[in-house]
Amino acid sequence: MSADVTGAGLAEFTETARAWLSRHLALRQDGARRSVAVFHDLPFDEERALIARIQEWTRIRFDAGYGALSWPAEHGGAGLTPLHEEAFAEAEREFETPGQHELTSVSTALIAPTVQMFGTPGQKRRLVRPLLRGDELACQLFSEPSAGSDLAGLATRAVRDGDDWVVNGQKVWSSGAQFAGWGELITRTDPDVPKHKGLTAFLLPMDTPGVQVRPLRQMSGGSSFCEVFLDDVRIPDSLRLGEVGGGWGVTLATLGFERGHSGANADLGGGYAQLAEDARRLGRTGDPDVRRMLAEVWAAEKVAAVSAQRDRETRLSGGEPGALSSVRKLAWAHRLKLVSDAAAVVLGPRLVADAGDGTYRWTEHFLGAPGYRIAGGTDEVQRTVIAERLLGLPPEPRADRNVTWKDIPR
Repeated sequence: MSADVTGAGLAEFTETARAWLSRHLALRQDGARRSVAVFHDLPFDEERALIARIQEWTRIRFDAGYGALSWPAEHGGAGLTPLHEEAFAEAEREFETPGQHELTSVSTALIAPTVQMFGTPGQKRRLVRPLLRGDELACQLFSEPSAGSDLAGLATRAVRDGDDWVVNGQKVWSSGAQFAGWGELITRTDPDVPKHKGLTAFLLPMDTPGVQVRPLRQMSGGSSFCEVFLDDVRIPDSLRLGEVGGGWGVTLATLGFERGHSGANADLGGGYAQLAEDARRLGRTGDPDVRRMLAEVWAAEKVAAVSAQRDRETRLSGGEPGALSSVRKLAWAHRLKLVSDAAAVVLGPRLVADAGDGTYRWTEHFLGAPGYRIAGGTDEVQRTVIAERLLGLPPEPRADRNVTWKDIPR
């Protein structure tokens, strides 16, 4: 870890970080055009090359002491605060980086802290530092064709066989699974208890015999998501993550990290800057409808930023955002919807043909943005979490409460 990171005051740290970034990256040009796509729409080889570039930059940043700023030194971190992380992220946005990919973000921001929270000492040694450094990539193996929002109803079975578990089932919507070396797998190990109590988590090497990954073609043209089939897959008990029957707690922790990370990439899906530029290019800045929509997007971005800052302050005080992460995720999904609505007003009929030089290709945004209201938990799920855990409203009636999983009608 670099000596110029540890113990630095925030202002001094930011100045030092910016100087380091300037030695490794070119300044980001104000006029540089950014993709407004929400999910990657690249061919396989191009997507793999993008991930490789991001991994290389992750290693450079990590080795310099900037890759895990709020993590303890034992994992290669600097032991600083979330405010230092945010200061570095703000400084980094001033420079041209390789970009972002959901798989690399999942590995560092979701899977690594989950392993740190629930893993054995051996699992932590094996995976936490490599995940943070970009040497290992891990995907989520959570959702199933019949268990999305009702994730606790999943049916993938893991049966104990000596020192191993034999797993059969199917997962879907696993982002980047075709490029991942590991998967965080949630399975059902006990069908004779209520659905939330019979789950167990595992760390699955994706090259294990019986694992088949199939990319799913999206209407936007890419294949960012995959379905994963598990056919008599044997996983040693040493790769169990957490306690037997404790998989729901592991799941909630990962989902909490996911919702808290939502919106961490301020460029995701475009926003006020791109819309305002297009409005000027098309001579629409005097249109009252355009001005109103731009103002709504600007305000939504500020609200999302305030929500993110609240999460950071909660972590800084030693707490976990918990249900506040749902507020952040919901705010970011709302922002993307406003961006879509504003783009339709700004471009009008040009929207479907906005794909040449000097344009943002807003069709990529329109085809991907609705998915953000589903990924990481639907808007409806977020509202339920907020209602029950933040507002203290009565929980929704559930017919399957205290019913064993095997007895739930399907």
